[in-house]
Amino acid sequence: MIAKLYGRIDETGVDSLVIDVNGVGYLVQASARTLAVLGGAGDFATVFTEMLVSENDQRLIGFASREERDWFRLLIGVQGVGAKVALAILSALEADDLTIAIANGDSAMVARANGVGPKLASRIVNELRDKVGAMAGIGGGAKLAAAGAKGGHASDAVSALTGLGFKPGEAQGAVALALEELGSDATLDGLVRLALKRAAR
Repeated sequence: MIAKLYGRIDETGVDSLVIDVNGVGYLVQASARTLAVLGGAGDFATVFTEMLVSENDQRLIGFASREERDWFRLLIGVQGVGAKVALAILSALEADDLTIAIANGDSAMVARANGVGPKLASRIVNELRDKVGAMAGIGGGAKLAAAGAKGGHASDAVSALTGLGFKPGEAQGAVALALEELGSDATLDGLVRLALKRAAR
């Protein structure tokens, strides 16, 4: 299993790149967002990878971060979501936005991706909603962790919402939205009040 590549980018295409690692060129498929972050021909880059092996094919999928790769793994676990659709979603939405959309049941945001219709978007949201809160370091979870490290009230606000009956993913997504609006120095009361409004949408 190839987990990571570091080398010089030889060339980039619409949905792939070739990265030279000690003279060996690896063809890696990637989202538009990953390709934009990694750079162009001649740049050195680290690419986190996932190898997909089927009866007739072997492919390397590349990501600019571990978080994006974790999201890819979650997405392809949903029935009807293959590598192409997962990459389209990751091209359309950043990890933070995807976390918040799924935590809040916003299938319309997920449906912005090419090839994702309303039914598939709803299935993605429904199947991943409970998993989002448990995925430490992905999207909104990273924001909440950073706020907590600064002495914020994010974790207390999440606890308050879960105590009121919200699922962990819903609570985390709502608090992440409230944090974006109020900032990490928000009071606990203010954070909980705004998070409740966002969760009720």
